[in-house]
Amino acid sequence: MLSTAASRMDLLPDIWREDYWLPPGVTWRDVEQLADSERARPRDLLIALPLALGFVALRYVFERFFAPPMGRCLGVKNRIQATAAPSPKLESFYTQRSRQPTQSEIVNLMSLCGKTQRQIETWFRLRRNQDRPCQTKKFGEAAWRFFFYITAFTAGLACLIDRPWFWDLRECWRKYPVQIMERAHYWYYMLELGFYGSLLLRISVDVKRKDFKEQVIHHLATIFLLSFSYCANYLRIGTLVMLLHDSSDILLESAKMFNYGTGWRRTCDTLFVVFTLVFLVTRLVIFPTKIIHTTLVLSMEDFKPFPGYYFFNVLLMVLQVLHIFWAGLILRMVYKFLKGKLEKDERSDEESDVEEEEDNNGRNVDQGGDHCWERSKDKLNSKLSMLTNNCVLNNLTNHRESVADKMRKAD
Repeated sequence: MLSTAASRMDLLPDIWREDYWLPPGVTWRDVEQLADSERARPRDLLIALPLALGFVALRYVFERFFAPPMGRCLGVKNRIQATAAPSPKLESFYTQRSRQPTQSEIVNLMSLCGKTQRQIETWFRLRRNQDRPCQTKKFGEAAWRFFFYITAFTAGLACLIDRPWFWDLRECWRKYPVQIMERAHYWYYMLELGFYGSLLLRISVDVKRKDFKEQVIHHLATIFLLSFSYCANYLRIGTLVMLLHDSSDILLESAKMFNYGTGWRRTCDTLFVVFTLVFLVTRLVIFPTKIIHTTLVLSMEDFKPFPGYYFFNVLLMVLQVLHIFWAGLILRMVYKFLKGKLEKDERSDEESDVEEEEDNNGRNVDQGGDHCWERSKDKLNSKLSMLTNNCVLNNLTNHRESVADKMRKAD
């Protein structure tokens, strides 16, 4: 028992081995020369959890009391959608088995519920539409993120613009890792870490889009990147990475806000064009050529590679792969925008346009196949009646003409 506990205690220090976290020739004693308030300590990260919970509470207050009046000013309205008719058997299948049944499952449901294939497919389509988030929920989410990103970007720019490493990236590694941490940079790190932690805590209830998995990977990579860079005292390059990402996120969320509103199409299109340019420049040009080049190449001018160096750059590479993925989605949107067919976000949670068109055009048919047949039968009967009447009138006319001819001949 005691030996097991002792072995666990022996493993714990191995996590903080100097050759894992620090360049060759540098020890923790060198870093400890700084005062506690002037250096990054791993236990400082514990404050990120209460900050994340605080962001969750603050977001609830924002979306409850501040987002609705903002949405009304922009004309955000929820679309009126047809609801699926109550059906306990279909509802049970929908909630317990699948939201999109296969063809064989549809056949079984037809015999079980006594409905046609068209009625089963329509019911599931309407039921899925009911679960989709409304416009006001999407607007509240976009407004909250816009509020955070513009606040974080403004505060981050204010505390970095007069720092030497903002203009000369080689300053990021001068005297590394014995670099003084300023309180402004400490809170910049902790607030960003708490915000992304809150996104993970709420990811199960937020709007799910097509890039849901990529978003999860992005949040996890960002949290690992922030945590590791803080513990390894990569604060200077870390603050630049956060500032670079926030710059384009502001435009993305503002474009979403106007997109959910009514009568702001031109404003939304303008913001989308500006966002596209900023995203492509910051994520596909500046990030790889400046940030990654700095961590991969310029850092080697001051020290040799070590495990922490490789791990940090791998995380940056993961972010770059996600940047390329999202750039592909954005370029698809640009292509549709130039063709005049862009109507929604490529990451939208809605289903295909074909299904939506069927939902709008076939709503009367969806309410029941018998009603459609009765209406078609009524039309057919009216046409037959008109045809019959025409035939009777023609026969009477021909009979009258023949009688008139016989009378003329008799005279």
